[in-house]
Amino acid sequence: MELIQSFSVDHTRIVPGIFTSRVDQLGAYAVTTYDIRLKKPNREPVIDVAAMHSLEHLIATFLRNDPDWKDDVVYWGPMGCLTGFYLILKGTRAPRELYELLLRAFRSVADAQVVPGATAVNCGHYLMHNLGMAKWYAKEFVDYLEANADNAAIFEYPRAERLVTDDGRHFFDS
Repeated sequence: MELIQSFSVDHTRIVPGIFTSRVDQLGAYAVTTYDIRLKKPNREPVIDVAAMHSLEHLIATFLRNDPDWKDDVVYWGPMGCLTGFYLILKGTRAPRELYELLLRAFRSVADAQVVPGATAVNCGHYLMHNLGMAKWYAKEFVDYLEANADNAAIFEYPRAERLVTDDGRHFFDS
């Protein structure tokens, strides 16, 4: 079986940041998946589940209401490993082009008084939210992005090196 693209990232070296995960060509249109990583995988605690859920609602609402970006947003949702989010946009942009948008989105969390859509009618687990912790994680990420704005590592994935045999098979060192 082919190793999927997201597993080719060296998770022992990735840092929080904004990365291009993959670009898919759908007919005449390109769709880009971005990895918005808030935590260092396997090296620091993951995001609290209830806070992650709140951040999902808050940032998705922000992105889908931003006048300059809303028409390009396809998806915003959490990673299963709880270290970040996936953002899927129409078209292709360098990760640096998303920097200001994501700063604004995560800064907006500080002003939130409620989590949008956190009702039994609108959400599959409406009681599992933590706005206070969502604000804490959002501020932590904003502070990190601001402190590292000139650090190329927050925009470029560290790739895992895999030996590929002559017949195209991947060699995995155990």
